[in-house]
Amino acid sequence: MSSSDVITPDPTFTTPRPAPHPAAHLSAEDVERLGAELDAVRQAVLVDRGAADATYIRRLIGVQRGLDLGGRILLLVGRGRIAWWLGTGALSTAKVLDNMEIGHNVLHGQWDWMRDPKIHSATWDWDHISDPAAWKRTHNVTHHANTNVLGRDNDLGYGIMRVDEAQPWAPRHLAQPLVNLLTAAVFEWGITTFDLDLGDSWREKKEMPPAKRAEIRQAMRRAGRRLAKDYVVLPALTGRRWRRTLGATAVANLSRNVWSHSIIMCGHFPEAVETFEQDAVAVDESRGEWYLRQMLGSADITGSPLLHVMAGNLSHQIEHHLFPDLPSNRYAEVAPQVREICERYGLAYHSGPLLHQLGSAWHRVLRLSLPNGWVSRPRPTR
Repeated sequence: MSSSDVITPDPTFTTPRPAPHPAAHLSAEDVERLGAELDAVRQAVLVDRGAADATYIRRLIGVQRGLDLGGRILLLVGRGRIAWWLGTGALSTAKVLDNMEIGHNVLHGQWDWMRDPKIHSATWDWDHISDPAAWKRTHNVTHHANTNVLGRDNDLGYGIMRVDEAQPWAPRHLAQPLVNLLTAAVFEWGITTFDLDLGDSWREKKEMPPAKRAEIRQAMRRAGRRLAKDYVVLPALTGRRWRRTLGATAVANLSRNVWSHSIIMCGHFPEAVETFEQDAVAVDESRGEWYLRQMLGSADITGSPLLHVMAGNLSHQIEHHLFPDLPSNRYAEVAPQVREICERYGLAYHSGPLLHQLGSAWHRVLRLSLPNGWVSRPRPTR
């Protein structure tokens, strides 16, 4: 990665880690060969993109909008609890698709090659509190350049949790499981706070410059518009049934938040996933070294095609971190190739069912809320 993508090291994270590096058996030449093989996997998909991929995303956008409209019609004309649950379920599914498989991936630029101004990272907006431009800056650049680097990657615990034994323990970390649970419930608000880089200002009690204050005001205006649409305008349009619509919207937003938080935890935080000290990541990190860090710092979820779509194909988190610009519908295709490369180079390919990965991630949250050694770390498995 270029030096412009590197954030100034945070001296909070300096404790050396005693565990051996899982890629210590690889020589520098091995790492570069691995990088070349992964480049070839990526290039094969890039040259093969075409009409089938374009049809996939356009069809999915149509399905998402149909679910949103259908759910609202059910809430307007349906009677009884069954109609309410069906309408709420459709609305929840639409919000998940908008956030995960569509919004996240369009804003990554995965579909820019289509040259469709309606499905482009420069023009796309989503049903989310976070502003697309701010999200692209903190996610596409900061997070993906610095995946799981302690003190650089705020996606790793979102700057509020202890995520590694190398971080000093403090009594406030006892509240970490509760904080994580609350974060899941209001996840889109947490993402917005992260996108605004408010954590450093709050922790260090810095006075915000005028530009930052203006950015916050813009974010609050966007949040106000989203809240007004969800909790004032749309309920009002349903007349006497406004309470049904209001409740359904609240449940749909909560469902979307908890689901997206859970999927992201599974991809970044299970016990087997590696984190990295800042001084272990070279400023002039090569392509092969960057690929290696993505592989070691990610985990996949196994499951049905429907699960992968609902997860935004972030169930293929290893492949997404390796190839963030490839169309998400191609991750299932390249996953076996990535697994084979991992095995051939003696690297762990961390993958498992949703509940297993989620349980592992929560185990890590609980374990690191306590001083080192109070709860044992599970042995790594391949």
